Amino acid sequence: MLQLAFVNFRKGSYILVEGKVESDRFYIIQGGKVQITKDTEVVAEEGGNILGPGDFIGVVSSMSGHSQIETAMAITDVTLISVRRDQFSELIEKNTPVAMKIIYSFTRKMRYLDEALTRITLKKNVESDITHLFNIGEYYAKLSKYNLALYAYYHYLKNAPNGPYAAVARERFMALKSMGVSVTTACLEPKPGEMTRLYTEETIVFCECQPGAELYIIQKGQVKITKIVDKNEVLLAVLKAGDMFGEMALLENKPRSASAIALEGTQLLAVNRQNFNQMVSTQPQLIARLTTTLADRIWLMYKQLANTLITDPIGRMYDMLVIQLEKSKIPFQTARSYTFDFGPNELANMCGIVKEDAQRVISEFMREPIVRLTDERISVADMSELSKQNAYRKKLMDLERARNESRSGGATTNSVVLW
Repeated sequence: MLQLAFVNFRKGSYILVEGKVESDRFYIIQGGKVQITKDTEVVAEEGGNILGPGDFIGVVSSMSGHSQIETAMAITDVTLISVRRDQFSELIEKNTPVAMKIIYSFTRKMRYLDEALTRITLKKNVESDITHLFNIGEYYAKLSKYNLALYAYYHYLKNAPNGPYAAVARERFMALKSMGVSVTTACLEPKPGEMTRLYTEETIVFCECQPGAELYIIQKGQVKITKIVDKNEVLLAVLKAGDMFGEMALLENKPRSASAIALEGTQLLAVNRQNFNQMVSTQPQLIARLTTTLADRIWLMYKQLANTLITDPIGRMYDMLVIQLEKSKIPFQTARSYTFDFGPNELANMCGIVKEDAQRVISEFMREPIVRLTDERISVADMSELSKQNAYRKKLMDLERARNESRSGGATTNSVVLW
């Protein structure tokens, strides 16, 4: 039987403290009001920073197993319901509406943060127009990745048969077909009832801006998540067996926000809305895992947003490497090397370094004593030293900020509202 504890906090008490090591529980506000703050708030919270009855506190850090991303203070006397992480599966079974409220709040937050990251790091608005599918086809055709181009042209024509580029897309599509380029029907139009999907290397699972109604669980292989921005492919993530992706389109019924491409022979489990609703009641462990995945991504997005405030591009690259290790929960061991699954150009993209400066910054960064290139991927000689260098550079930035504030009489703004 699910037994949840009630805890009380007096007005002015701290409930959570940003940066504190992971907590094994989160809270649901039963009564009172709580204020949420962050040391560095890049974007205002979509729903505001004052929470009340029915809202959640600390769920991102608790479910992801990472450090706290915010500070929570009681601004009235507060009564909270305490939920341990290991009780979440049972909460799904006994109180499905509460669990689903968390999941849907996560998807809204993820899309909100994704739009903010795209605006800040890629200097672009999120593409949602179906014509972007044609641009993706053009991009891959120029790279001679014809099977990827064929997929994009096909789905552009399917969704915009009379669109502005329909005639050109149809011509390109037929030309590729005449060259012998082919994509299996199972990949172009997978049957909704087939839950197991097989993809060969360099095959698109779905395309940015394409309508979607399924999430995927990787059973075998690897999938990269990308965006095409200013005629460049930006790597967002490399996912491995056990990872989930595509959940925002399933839960929010909105177009895909990025493309998913199999990096090798890959087997996926496809979950549609009907299957998902069944899983909520029959497989609470799977839904708990989805919640953990969403929490992990939200935690990462907050860290990436804070990274955008680092003015020194070399410091930003150091910080991004630390974030990637924290994301994977890899301890910063002394004298232990580590090789990341991306190269310098991808790192520069992650940090939002403009194309005009990228090569200069990369060259400077690769001259750092602990950084090297291993099989076109970034490697660090000492993870502990990486952490120390990052902390040192952040300290210098804080001192510089304090000096600037002193010169300006203390006036400062560290929150950027994008809407």
